[in-house]
Amino acid sequence: MEVKARGLTFEVAEQGPADGAPVLLLHGFPQDRREFDPLLPRLHAAGLRTYAMDQRGYSPGARPSGAQAYRIGEAVADVLGVLDALGLESVHLVGHDWGAQVGWLVAGKHPERVRTLTAISVPHPRALLLALRVRPTQRARFAYFPVFRSAGAERLLLGADAFVLRRMLAPIGDRARLYVEAMREPGRLTTALHWYRAFRSTDIADLGEITVPTTYVWSDRDGVVGLTAALRTADWVRGDYQLVAMRGVSHWVPEQAPRELGDAVLARIGV
Repeated sequence: MEVKARGLTFEVAEQGPADGAPVLLLHGFPQDRREFDPLLPRLHAAGLRTYAMDQRGYSPGARPSGAQAYRIGEAVADVLGVLDALGLESVHLVGHDWGAQVGWLVAGKHPERVRTLTAISVPHPRALLLALRVRPTQRARFAYFPVFRSAGAERLLLGADAFVLRRMLAPIGDRARLYVEAMREPGRLTTALHWYRAFRSTDIADLGEITVPTTYVWSDRDGVVGLTAALRTADWVRGDYQLVAMRGVSHWVPEQAPRELGDAVLARIGV
């Protein structure tokens, strides 16, 4: 369905039992709400109502021009606006990659709107900043970040029949084609990359401890986030907290390990 909020129109897939506790799912780059499709049947079977949202830059009706429109604070405000439009006072929040980053900020700055948080792949932003400062290996893992911010990122990712994009998504097999084809849509890749171009560390520097019940899901073959950031996330969660470490799984957890992720999400929600 289409949800109007903040002068934009977001595409949101609403599924599951009508009377179920609400779960909002936020995707990352370069995917969209479909990355949660392998997970959803498990959540619905547990009686949960799910809302998988295409974030700004991905929903065709939510693509403002200019990189500054994609500051992370705008995405946080989008979540609040969509919740208001849906009439949801609070939700269980599940986010992957950039969606996890947004989830940490929503939970930290607006805890009254979040019943539980399950953050996948991306740790508490302050733990990640620490790891980037003290671990050269973590800085090396983030070597892609300035590349994605560059003016040539679109050509790099889609050139040679999207070789780089396909290589990135290789661990999820045939599902990669869903996102490669979507990124061929005019303008979509540019607005998705604007999330990187607009980001500033000051956007997350004031985020404090998380008080809502939280699970962080990290995988040992994640090429983006190392062990230090994963372990130090515990320093920034004052609510009930669990670190779920997955072995043999890459960054693309929702599609590569939906059963194990489902276990973690349901355990956190308590159903």
